[in-house]
Amino acid sequence: MSPTLEHEYLIELVRNRPSLVTTLLAEVGVAVPSFDRARLGTADFTNCRPTEYRADSVVLLDREGKPVRAVVLEVQRRYDKRKTWSWPVYLSTLRAIEECPVVLLVFCQDDKTAEDCAEPIDMGHPDWVLRPIVAGPRHIPRVTDVEQACDDAELTALSTIMYGDPETPEGIEVLRTFFEAAALRPEGRPSYAQLVFALLPKFDVAQFGKEIGMDVTIEDAMVHPFVRELVEYGEARGEARGEVKGEAKAVLMILDRRNIQVSFETRRRILTCTDLETLETWFDRVLVVTSVDELFD
Repeated sequence: MSPTLEHEYLIELVRNRPSLVTTLLAEVGVAVPSFDRARLGTADFTNCRPTEYRADSVVLLDREGKPVRAVVLEVQRRYDKRKTWSWPVYLSTLRAIEECPVVLLVFCQDDKTAEDCAEPIDMGHPDWVLRPIVAGPRHIPRVTDVEQACDDAELTALSTIMYGDPETPEGIEVLRTFFEAAALRPEGRPSYAQLVFALLPKFDVAQFGKEIGMDVTIEDAMVHPFVRELVEYGEARGEARGEVKGEAKAVLMILDRRNIQVSFETRRRILTCTDLETLETWFDRVLVVTSVDELFD
């Protein structure tokens, strides 16, 4: 089964900033030893047997060049009984490889899955019970301070994905913080706009502008930093903007990233369109429509 964006987004954030796992561990009350560097480790635990064991991510916390703690990160969208057999393999194999203590951190996107994944795993040996450390939605802090958001883009993206709801005051505050930090971020630092937009498919730039007292037009949206990132991502997956084929692919990419359903016939209609003016009209609309039908109105 191919990975989904809902499964992969935390892994991507940790890939860019491995020390994010220590923030999650702190939120669930687990202390980690002092370290001077966090780095990714191998997530492949395949042994001499043909069975393959692969974790979602592994982070090594180093002190003076040696690992003092290893963290196995697993992202679970639903409970899987088979993990009770593979998780102990991850820990024991990684412990043998790195020769340091290991921790299993399971991230769940809903409380029921978190509760199920936290069930102790009886290893059979007397007094040997593996209790997974589970972080759920309630363990993700709401980032509403712009300075913090600028300093910690990964945690801010995670907070926005969890709590960014334009229909609640609390959600608006989280979105506002993300918006402002994206505009202020230093050159070369990611804002994760593509990731956040893709995981908040119902987010409407114009409507959000109204909620926070900003008059956001389509033109404004096109030049806003994190909206522009989404557009550039769509263009990069096609060809240079201004070319017919590139425009069509960009329109489809943004529709896909906004989770707007596109039928085979509609996809073919967009890809076979050769009128650049029509494609540019669709391109301008694709950021704010809520259905494919609105694209063609």
